[in-house]
Amino acid sequence: MMQQREKGNAFRKLLSPEREQLILTALGNGVRTITELAEELQVSEATVRRDLRSLEERGCAQRVHGGAIRVDDRRPEPLFHEKTSRRTAEKERIAERALELIEDGDSIYLDGGSTVLALARRLNNRRYLTIVTNSLMAAAELMESGHRLILLGGEFRPISRTLVGPLTAPVGESINIAKAFFGTLGLTAAGLSTTDPNEAYTKMLIMRRAERSILLSDSTKFGHASLVASGELSLLNTIITDQAAPAELVTLLRKRQIEVLTV
Repeated sequence: MMQQREKGNAFRKLLSPEREQLILTALGNGVRTITELAEELQVSEATVRRDLRSLEERGCAQRVHGGAIRVDDRRPEPLFHEKTSRRTAEKERIAERALELIEDGDSIYLDGGSTVLALARRLNNRRYLTIVTNSLMAAAELMESGHRLILLGGEFRPISRTLVGPLTAPVGESINIAKAFFGTLGLTAAGLSTTDPNEAYTKMLIMRRAERSILLSDSTKFGHASLVASGELSLLNTIITDQAAPAELVTLLRKRQIEVLTV
């Protein structure tokens, strides 16, 4: 039995770290129900729920209705030009839907994601915007647009071509943003995640300042956690994604009062 281990002629119950490792092994790459896990480990469903809560808080698993899935946190962050060449059709549809949320005269924030860059390229279809951004790629697209453009400042991060870290605070803490658009490397029930602590700092800074935080993410980011938490689900108002987003996580997000738009 999984919940016991031989020690001489005696048996002992597994410690929680041992149970958690066995749960991760059982999850593999698929969904397992709480009942299945409880039977496999020969423990109560309440014990499985506690272990899953611990695993989710550490970004190792994601709870879904009646069960859980394993989170793959080992994926490296691709270079920016690699991001822009992946799932381009989905990103273009997401950006087009995001544009519908922007009205003439809005104050908006643009994060450094490749899908957000696709939105930046559409902003000539709006007038009199105030655009704050930490993305040098977005700034390059918009420098001749006629919109008011404000750069956040901060330390240059080459892999994402963004300005990040505590040096973004003087500008970030002094502005009021109506609608902020973000990308992400990972999205689980625990929230957003990225590979860089400085990038995470700036994302959360702006999320807490914005009246409405909007995530633009294709479905490949769902169910994956990266190294550093970069925003709780409670900070998000809207997520725009494609129709391949996993139904279990979409249901969970909507239960958390997050608007999920699929394109």
